[in-house]
Amino acid sequence: MHIPITPLANPEAALADGLGCHSGKEQLRAAAQAAGKSGVLQQYAADYPTDPKAGPHDQPQSMCPAFGSLRVGLRMRRTATVLSGSACCVYGLTFTSHFYGARRSVGYVPFNSETLVTGKLFEDIREATFKLADPALYDAIVLINLCVPTASGVPLQLLPKQINGVRVIGIDVPGFGVPTHAEAKDVLAGAMLRYARAEAEAGPVQAPANARKGRPTVTLLGEMFPADPVGIGMMLEPMGLAAGPVVPTREWRELYAALDGSVVAAIHPFYTASIREFQAAGRPVVGSAPVGHDGTEAWLQAIGNAANVAQAQIDAAKNRMLPAIKGALAARPIKGRITLSGYEGSELLVGRLLVESGADLRYVGTACPHTEWSEPDREWLVAHGVHVQYRASLEQDLAAMHAFEPDLAIGTTPVVQAAKEATIPALYFTNLISARPLMGPAGAGSLAAVVNAALGNKARFETMNSFFGASGVGVGDRAGVWEDVPKLRPEFRNEFKRHMVKLQKKRKAEEMI
Repeated sequence: MHIPITPLANPEAALADGLGCHSGKEQLRAAAQAAGKSGVLQQYAADYPTDPKAGPHDQPQSMCPAFGSLRVGLRMRRTATVLSGSACCVYGLTFTSHFYGARRSVGYVPFNSETLVTGKLFEDIREATFKLADPALYDAIVLINLCVPTASGVPLQLLPKQINGVRVIGIDVPGFGVPTHAEAKDVLAGAMLRYARAEAEAGPVQAPANARKGRPTVTLLGEMFPADPVGIGMMLEPMGLAAGPVVPTREWRELYAALDGSVVAAIHPFYTASIREFQAAGRPVVGSAPVGHDGTEAWLQAIGNAANVAQAQIDAAKNRMLPAIKGALAARPIKGRITLSGYEGSELLVGRLLVESGADLRYVGTACPHTEWSEPDREWLVAHGVHVQYRASLEQDLAAMHAFEPDLAIGTTPVVQAAKEATIPALYFTNLISARPLMGPAGAGSLAAVVNAALGNKARFETMNSFFGASGVGVGDRAGVWEDVPKLRPEFRNEFKRHMVKLQKKRKAEEMI
């Protein structure tokens, strides 16, 4: 069968000088709008708002957002995930995904300027999708447009919705439209829930392999440590409830069970598109999470109310869990001033746990936006004297660290680097903090060991700083061991700066022609 070539919606954009990963996001966004992607970008702007007054740092400095969608696809069984984007981007995303333990291959449809402009890229994507669509191997195929194909208008929405019984889901995840990789998880999770909801509304669907029978379930929204859903299930048991699937799910059939839950717990509060699908299915949504004593008490009450559980059963759940949590917090106290920042979306939950553990927490910065589902956590932290910064930039995180002079800085890689250079002990949030149980009694004492060990490292950092400072290794561009310390040449730097200003003016003049 002949597959007609779909011409590129905006070929001039693809040929424009500098359109690529290195282009400014305004140029890419304008090209995408001209290429017919206005509706997608408007929805993303509504779902994942940024602060237009934030200047150059209106978008948090984190990893490529598309990693979030890629991670969701690679975690699912019987799902093929295919990227369409610049080769350098695909290489970086593939490397990062396997660094974080992906066990599945990443598909890639390469392109060049000619195939992009003529529309041949879309034909190549369509051909690859048909070749992949083997129902014996896959339940779904996920195709992800990165920045350049999105800006050029590659129309993944024109692909068939299913081929040989294999579902086809195409999404755009440009860095100039989706602020963080955490929110990109929601882009794909929401698209899958929308597809699954349409299937369920159309007729009977396949039951999950581990379907729970008898008790109503609570769907858990947001990635979490594997032990946390088990602990949540134990907390829900006295109320006659069970922990349902975790969204993003591990297989397609779990999406139906997630939609069938009695209540949705927005553990991570930024899954706006997913919440929209749950609400369309008539499911109530509860924010926050069972972290610490106060958080667990409020969460159990909110879940019980949403699920129409009798107050006596809610009280039974509280009486079973709250004393154990209080005991765990008392047994493993944390003493020290801390600043906290990250881009995973669980920063406010970790902040609550630190405060209840006794830490003097001054600042919580999260790359994610403020939503109504995070409001209970924000209110609690503010009431306990913590400054909460949504859409936190690296500059804000560093400013907080310098202003509060903490005994420990928990943050992203550049924050950790800056802290250690200032002889402040530091921990990387993603690998050392968020990758631990946080919920219930297990979570109550999980942070104490790693945090207290780091708090005790101040003297070691001062010793290292003294040693290397005395050794004359230098800092910045003069760091290292040299026969002769590099001499500063400010005239060279000034000349290069003048050259860059001149080049920028030339480009602006060409744009006005």
